[in-house]
Amino acid sequence: MRNFLFLLLILLPIHGNCSQRKSSKSILDYVDLFVGTSNSRWMLGPYASVPYGMVQLGPDNQDGEWMAGYEYSFASIRGFSHIHAYAHAGLLIMPAAQDFTQYGGSVSSAYRGAGAGYHSRMLKNTEKAYPGYYGCELYDAECKAEMTATTHCGFHRYTFHEKDNVRILLSSLVVSEYTPSVVEAHFEPKNNKEVEGYARMRGIYGDYTLYFAIEFNKPFKDFNGWVGDKVFSNADSIHGKDDVGAFVNYATREGEEIMLKVGLSLVDLDGARNNLRQELAATGWDFEAVARQAAEEWEKRLSSIEVYGEERDKKKFYTNFYRAICKQTWSDCDGRYRDTYGKIHQLPQGQKMYGGDAFWNTYWNVNTLLSLVHTDLMNGWVQTQLELYRTFGWTNNGPTGLKMSGIMDVTHEIALMVAAYQKGIRDYDVEKLYEAVSHNSKEQGRRFGFGGMGCLSGMEYLNVYDSLGYVPYEMNQASRTLDYAFTDYCAAQLAKSFGKEADYKLFLKRSENWKNQLHPELKYQMPRSADGSWKTNFNKFSGEGWVEGNSWQYTWYVPHDVPGLVEAIGRDTFNCRLEEGFEKSRKHKFAAHAFDRYQPVPFEYYINHGNEANMQASFLFNYSGKPWLTQKYSREILDVFYGDTPYEGWGGDEDEGQMGAWFVIASMGLFEMDGGVTSEPQFDLSSPLFDKVVIHIDPRYHGGKPFVIKAINNSPQNVYIQSATLNGTPLQKPKIKFKDVVAGGTLILKMGPKPNTHWGV
Repeated sequence: MRNFLFLLLILLPIHGNCSQRKSSKSILDYVDLFVGTSNSRWMLGPYASVPYGMVQLGPDNQDGEWMAGYEYSFASIRGFSHIHAYAHAGLLIMPAAQDFTQYGGSVSSAYRGAGAGYHSRMLKNTEKAYPGYYGCELYDAECKAEMTATTHCGFHRYTFHEKDNVRILLSSLVVSEYTPSVVEAHFEPKNNKEVEGYARMRGIYGDYTLYFAIEFNKPFKDFNGWVGDKVFSNADSIHGKDDVGAFVNYATREGEEIMLKVGLSLVDLDGARNNLRQELAATGWDFEAVARQAAEEWEKRLSSIEVYGEERDKKKFYTNFYRAICKQTWSDCDGRYRDTYGKIHQLPQGQKMYGGDAFWNTYWNVNTLLSLVHTDLMNGWVQTQLELYRTFGWTNNGPTGLKMSGIMDVTHEIALMVAAYQKGIRDYDVEKLYEAVSHNSKEQGRRFGFGGMGCLSGMEYLNVYDSLGYVPYEMNQASRTLDYAFTDYCAAQLAKSFGKEADYKLFLKRSENWKNQLHPELKYQMPRSADGSWKTNFNKFSGEGWVEGNSWQYTWYVPHDVPGLVEAIGRDTFNCRLEEGFEKSRKHKFAAHAFDRYQPVPFEYYINHGNEANMQASFLFNYSGKPWLTQKYSREILDVFYGDTPYEGWGGDEDEGQMGAWFVIASMGLFEMDGGVTSEPQFDLSSPLFDKVVIHIDPRYHGGKPFVIKAINNSPQNVYIQSATLNGTPLQKPKIKFKDVVAGGTLILKMGPKPNTHWGV
């Protein structure tokens, strides 16, 4: 009965700013945490978390290989770990009732008897997950496992049967996508209800130390642990490297609850203690209250956009919206954080340090969403980047765990920073913003030896790109030229807004460097040598010379000058190639899995919506005189590329919110081709998935008046825009200004089953 009432409590509509009150469902009912969790990355699972939480607490059941973490099709659990961030992991906790072993077990290991690990089979039909909550029944551990979270803390509840001896295991070694080695770990009981310690981890971007303070609701009988094969009983502390862990024992009555509250910090032990005190002291041991608070945080974020349409589409919308708010807060409650060198800094009151996977092409998805309804997060990202610049001298494309990863070897954080300024989101030192952006486009980028991945800051080949007008393929991938050109365009637009005429001319001229790799006869982007010669044995379907894509896909990658690209290729050729690509990609659901990694072998893949460099493709027709094809193919991607089951969520790597945010933006019929980096940002228009959308514009930097999108006669067949009006005024082009959206108002689109080839051209 208690569990049933708890689930009702979680699922009841929460009184936030706005919600679908007329529906019997709350917005959180439409979020399915299991969608896409089969064959997913380490960062994506049914984890208990809050928006931008450092802690993403949940089940791990895979071995330490690519992806790792949670696999939906496996009915077992190795343990529940607290950190599921890109290239970061930390502190696994697992209840156990079997004979003791310190070995976690591989996927194929026995659960009992010879060779068994402490992992446990799960009763799959008992597995439940909601925003802020995860729970299941563990068969071998003979208990119900439940967990919830705050920003820096995990809260565990294990309900046992009557047993003479059960244990709670604490492990510093967490098998993950890039399993960090344990350089040093320490566990120490402060009394019979508290354990504290730390684990210094060596990851692919350098060392980090995770500090933890753990409170138990009931006294444990004894404190024990292991270091490798050695087991220590009734220990004063456990200290060592590699595989280091501790465990405590209990005798339990039927239905007895053993609960743990875990405070974490990357700063120090005082930080972990304070985070625990600040976030969980007030609620005591009230698990439901903490889960309720987590749900309320999610509901407040997700209710910023209301959609009205088919139930399946609403499930896809809010599940994708949920995934779009998945980065982490790495500073402590008191505003302290450690930089990439390990030095402690103190932030101004109210400021936070965010981190996560790459900003690689987030100007087509996440940035847009934040600028409309989560401006506090967008502003916080700019503050984070400027703090990195202040302390390290560079901004960074992927500051996961506040490490300067530079993943994807681009500097697309610049697009976010410029777009924030251009959209009036400016609660930071704007002069310092210009300095940081200009520095990125003027100073030679460099790699730092923090870890095995060779952390990059800035544009590594800026000198040769500047002198030759492209990056030669014998030095690096040809896609660097296109990435650098777009970043130069972003810098140029900021320079223009600041009245920096010389910089504006310099950056704008360099932003045209994409033309230097467009083969004059073949009209494809093609790698070139430093001597100016074109690559021999060229194949447009080969990924040689490109990052997770091929020449066919990268030829379209000029987001700042699509009209120029249309002119250079020729309108008819442009449209013919692109439409052919979409038609031939339908059978692959517009994905190209062969290019999830560098792929020199030619594969005949065209559209690759499952990877960042090709996510704009369906909106290109708005620039080539055939906007009805944008309407057709963007709707088709929403329908077939995106699924709503554990086995089909995204036809590619979801990448910490990128695929999710694209769905949210595109399903409203909106898109920003250049990422909104000009002084007057504008949206491309397409076919909305929903009959009605209400965007509750964030009042922190905008007016706060809702913007309503109505699609009249909308249906799966009626995907073509016949006419459009904005606040009663007819629109002749498939464009709308950002300032008109955030001012509030109504966009009405009349839909039909056949293209109106006279509208929008």
